[in-house]
Amino acid sequence: MKCFFQAGAFALVAVAASACGFTPLYATPGVTPGLASIQTIAPDGRAGFLLREQLDDAFVYRGDAPPAYRLTLAVDEKRYARGVRIDNIANRYELRMTVKWRLGDAKTGAEIRKGQAETAVTYDSADQPYAAIAAQNDGQERAATEVARKIQLDLAAWMAAKAKGPAAAP
Repeated sequence: MKCFFQAGAFALVAVAASACGFTPLYATPGVTPGLASIQTIAPDGRAGFLLREQLDDAFVYRGDAPPAYRLTLAVDEKRYARGVRIDNIANRYELRMTVKWRLGDAKTGAEIRKGQAETAVTYDSADQPYAAIAAQNDGQERAATEVARKIQLDLAAWMAAKAKGPAAAP
């Protein structure tokens, strides 16, 4: 009986969503091919590498065709001690990652869109050196993943609005 109600509720939600003109973001024409044509230019270093890898995976960027856009990133990372033991040694850190990005036309270099994405993650720092480095690297990976997701969503929403018409694009 419970399954019957769940199936009925799902069908009702599906009908209601289709009636209001709901369109999934990535079903909008132009979003997926538009994202796939973005080449990411990241700064040197581990954070830049992680961001470029995350964004290339999210955009499904393929290097076999010339890019239509170039996404240039500027990364700023700051680490703050947040938890201090009784012997005045930090055992918890906060990593703040701020990424300023600029989307430009690949042919002309003209700026099309720009923005900023930021996040903060925390991690524990152990007494063992290897464990402390592993925790710091994990925090950096989580921060890069979150910032990349924010950039991807911003660009996907912009491309979806652009596909609907020039008046809809923010």
